[in-house]
Amino acid sequence: MDLEPEIRHRTLAANGVRLHAVEAGPEDGPLLVLLHGFPEFWYGWRHQIGPLAAAGYRVLVPDQRGYNLSGKPRRVSSYNLDLLARDVVAMIDGAGVEKARVVGHDWGGVVGWWLGIRYPQRLERLAVLNIPHPLVMQQTLWHSSVQRKKSRYMFWFQLPWLPEHVFSRNDFAYAEKSLRSSSRPDTFSDEDVARYKEAWAQAHAMRSMIHWYRAGLRARPRRPESPRVAVPTLLIWGTQDRFLGQEMAMPSLALCDHGRLELIPEATHWVQHEEPERVNRLLLDFLR
Repeated sequence: MDLEPEIRHRTLAANGVRLHAVEAGPEDGPLLVLLHGFPEFWYGWRHQIGPLAAAGYRVLVPDQRGYNLSGKPRRVSSYNLDLLARDVVAMIDGAGVEKARVVGHDWGGVVGWWLGIRYPQRLERLAVLNIPHPLVMQQTLWHSSVQRKKSRYMFWFQLPWLPEHVFSRNDFAYAEKSLRSSSRPDTFSDEDVARYKEAWAQAHAMRSMIHWYRAGLRARPRRPESPRVAVPTLLIWGTQDRFLGQEMAMPSLALCDHGRLELIPEATHWVQHEEPERVNRLLLDFLR
């Protein structure tokens, strides 16, 4: 059951871009940052914000750059993974603390992995949902024709203007179908979809959201000295994921000094929407 938290809307100046965020929980609680993926925005964590805030965390949930009400830089290079990670570091700085707990799903999980690789000194703990370690993803794309087929949309996103046009036409019919067809029935209500469409309709939002994928192939981040993640890490994986193969989970865990994997066989890529109580329980147990 969702708890109804008192949500505070904030505008943050972070790393040269203004980010919209919502915040809940005690302002003096341990900082917990929730990072959404594509094509979501802060609302993608609606089932988690209340229970995590009720547990005493200061829950900070941004619209990541390019999404919803946050700033939308025009250049593809502005969505380089190093910059995306530094956005989160700037949010931690802005909260006046040295370290935070971070939870990420999909692209938000990629940012989380990169924080664990680049900025372990700024993390207490890291939880990642349905996204492999970036090195594992890269190697799997090279060697697995099955995963390349699942990820073919990533390559289609490299085209200019066409993906934005396809996603936006007919009141975002294609984007809505993508959400509904890749999730369990009734995962996203009509009200949920209306909220997403409002976010997608923000000026330049669809372009900027797709720029994350373009930057992933064209604006590669600086190679780290080591790909290992030293902070305690929890990987939650809905095994019915249509986009990302479960076979990438264990190799991702092998790159963690202190890692744990939790498989949820009934869930798809949208695991925190479909199994919120189980995900919340796993997160609360781990984050403590």
